[in-house]
Amino acid sequence: MPNRREFFEVDVPIHDTANPALKGLHVFTGVADSPATALRRAHEVYDAALAARTAGLEVPGRQPDGWGASGVRPGWEMEWTAAKAGRWHNPLSCTPRSDFAL
Repeated sequence: MPNRREFFEVDVPIHDTANPALKGLHVFTGVADSPATALRRAHEVYDAALAARTAGLEVPGRQPDGWGASGVRPGWEMEWTAAKAGRWHNPLSCTPRSDFAL
């Protein structure tokens, strides 16, 4: 039985190469059939975005499978070996709209 395609999230720790104490998290989302595929797609779209930015070109937009990379930051290094991939869960899915003030 083939794997069902679902929406995944890949969280990749990042740090500023000029000041390693500055840390963050780059989040990628898109459709995949497994965490391994999600991680591979996140890495592919990031590499394409970085190559485009380095060449002075526009960063590619979101792909048909939902994967894309925006917010590529010069001087920030992705820690791919520490990346985590799993099914995406909407943090707002159990929060009623009335709880939000506009």
